[in-house]
Amino acid sequence: MEKSTTFHKRFQEIQGDVLTMSSMVTKAINRSIEALKNRDLKLAHRIIAGDAKINEQRFAIEDRCIELMAAHQQMVSDLRTIVSVLSIITELERIGDYAEGIAKIVVMIGDEPPLKPLIDIPRMAELTTEMIDKSLQSFVARDVELAKRVVTMDNVVDGLYDQVFRELLTFMMVDPKTINRATRLIWVAHNLERAADRVTNICERVVFTVTGKMGELEVSNY
Repeated sequence: MEKSTTFHKRFQEIQGDVLTMSSMVTKAINRSIEALKNRDLKLAHRIIAGDAKINEQRFAIEDRCIELMAAHQQMVSDLRTIVSVLSIITELERIGDYAEGIAKIVVMIGDEPPLKPLIDIPRMAELTTEMIDKSLQSFVARDVELAKRVVTMDNVVDGLYDQVFRELLTFMMVDPKTINRATRLIWVAHNLERAADRVTNICERVVFTVTGKMGELEVSNY
């Protein structure tokens, strides 16, 4: 009993570290869009530099998970949970990379005048960060139904990406001088779309943690 109590105490600490990492990632995304809207190059550079801390957090959590598995012979469900954590922090680290990528695009844009008011791209970021928060909520609560609802939000993000892509493509067709600016905004939208896809992978790990079944969650089914 004492060994089991120690395991769960240490796992709660790891879970707290995962939530901290999730917060770091959502802040990076929000700040990258803020930097884009305000042409804030100093903020963009801080986001780029801050990505190293997200990476460090991932590796620290991995080390703690490996140590925990080595020190305790637990039930299969406990080991499944640790394996899921290792997958989740990998996805979070990749999402952090997308935020860093957006910040680098902001630096590339520099002080160029805005091509158009930013409406759909910030909405994509808002939805993506909401998905991250709810996916981690579903993991902590072991809530499969919430995880499935989060996956449906990816449809909305995909729809916004298609809309942004079509609109920017129209700009480029009408005025070739806008190609560079439009292309960079497409890159930003693509990074957000890929980040949302990564969140669906987290949701799949939630289902695996609870049920032991691994597979893609088909959005159309929910």
